[in-house]
Amino acid sequence: MSQTPQGTSGYGPFVQRRSEVHPAALTPGYKTSVLRSPHQALISIKQTLTERTGPLFAPQELGAKDNDLILNFAQGGLPVGERVVVHGYVRDEFGQAVRNALVEVWQANASGRYRHKKDQYIGALDPNFGGCGRMVTDEHGHYRYRTIKPGPYPWRNRINDWRPSHIHYSLQGDGWAQRLITQMYFEGDTLIPGCPILQGIADEEQVRGLIALEDRGNFVELDARCYRFDIVLRGRRQTWFEGV
Repeated sequence: MSQTPQGTSGYGPFVQRRSEVHPAALTPGYKTSVLRSPHQALISIKQTLTERTGPLFAPQELGAKDNDLILNFAQGGLPVGERVVVHGYVRDEFGQAVRNALVEVWQANASGRYRHKKDQYIGALDPNFGGCGRMVTDEHGHYRYRTIKPGPYPWRNRINDWRPSHIHYSLQGDGWAQRLITQMYFEGDTLIPGCPILQGIADEEQVRGLIALEDRGNFVELDARCYRFDIVLRGRRQTWFEGV
């Protein structure tokens, strides 16, 4: 899917990550972070040309239903659950649109179960819902997809812990150094304040940045509610000219 960029003009290095603004990797309340988090100081490595220049993606490389999770796994019927549209803008930290960014999403179905062999939750599998999709941002950094709102589910962290409804995101901008994996939550979900993963984020503004807001103006009549979720990736360390 990757393409070779035409030259390297405009592919300057990315701004260095500010580790102090990110949540701590080790948060014992989220038990699996104990094994997953690094226990030594991180090493800062200079960005290479490869990290600054690729990969590149184009909309024509994707299938017509890749961004429609309601239809892309349908087996002669429609999935069960609340139909929603999610859209937003992918920009860098300087407000510049990130064009042709690959946005991949995956999620549980309406009963809170993933289509994965290791998911043994008693929630029912939906034969018409696969739970994954992908899209590429347009020239304004905008993306959009349809899906079924995922259900919450219990998990073995502490006794009776439940995950709020959420959708997983994987983003690849115009350089490897912009790689981001995150999760999106839904406005008004009462499980959000008690989620051990979100409790690991000390900054309330950062938590709010992970919550998609209801976008009533873009509801689809007699069809679907809409949520907006904007995402910020690392920016280029370069001087911008007028009109760019």
